Amino acid sequence: MSAPPAITVEDLTVRYGDRVAVDGVSFRLRRGEVLALLGPNGAGKTSIVEVCEGYRRAGGGTVEVLGLDPFADHDRLTPRMGIMLQSGGVHPRVSAADMLELFASFAAHPLEVDLLVDRLDLGGFLHTPFIRLSGGERQRLAMALALVGRPEVVFLDEPTAGMDPRGRYRTWELVDELRSCGVAVLLTTHLLDEAERLADQVVIIDRGRLLAAGSPEALTGMGGVGRLTLTATPGLPVAAMPAGLVAAEEPAGTYLVEGALDTAGLAAVLTWCLAEGATVTGLRTESRTLEDVFLELTAREAA
Repeated sequence: MSAPPAITVEDLTVRYGDRVAVDGVSFRLRRGEVLALLGPNGAGKTSIVEVCEGYRRAGGGTVEVLGLDPFADHDRLTPRMGIMLQSGGVHPRVSAADMLELFASFAAHPLEVDLLVDRLDLGGFLHTPFIRLSGGERQRLAMALALVGRPEVVFLDEPTAGMDPRGRYRTWELVDELRSCGVAVLLTTHLLDEAERLADQVVIIDRGRLLAAGSPEALTGMGGVGRLTLTATPGLPVAAMPAGLVAAEEPAGTYLVEGALDTAGLAAVLTWCLAEGATVTGLRTESRTLEDVFLELTAREAA
């Protein structure tokens, strides 16, 4: 029998007065998985995360975290969750070392502070007041504070915002380690390459509604090939490209084709070339990225 999910969200609704911020969203996050919750600003991500963290009551539907109601059982769940603080919540004059020691004192079985200092490269600013830390240093400290209590579920909000490439990759490595240790990670980020790199599951929402959910591979494979670059006889009538496809010639003899490039679409392009008497000398396909899918879905929702 498989273990129950770490987080279960079923038909969640959140309202602010007459405005519906979250409209019937459902997803599940298992232990040892990373789920990226994506959406434009104002899509409802913060409302969903606040319900999961127990800081807001659901307006409708059900939410369970580690088998408990995160609002009603908030005190029981708090020691088992790690929540990444943003710029607020830390006194500007307190040092990183003091904050880590304080948070470790709240946990029954905390991680060794030295381990987190090493993994997140905190040694260079341990005794620096929070107010003097850079944006990337604050993010690394916030990550350490979320993890020091050995949580079973971790909520990471824009975990690498402001980090340099070294800090970003070290954070990614740590998220991979959390997954391998069986920790469930709910991640929100505007960096879609980060979501594609880290997530086992992706949930895309906009205007409070679920647009798509699945693995990055499943989502990026929904529309087949993303782009086709064709090298052929110059001057072909690109306006006559088969339905569902758009082509531009730039430079002469090189055609960028976009649209419904599944197997049938690729065959239609070659059939069109044959009908035009074109000589094809090159064909290169590019896979769709999570960013391509995200922009396509959210643009369609806004239309």
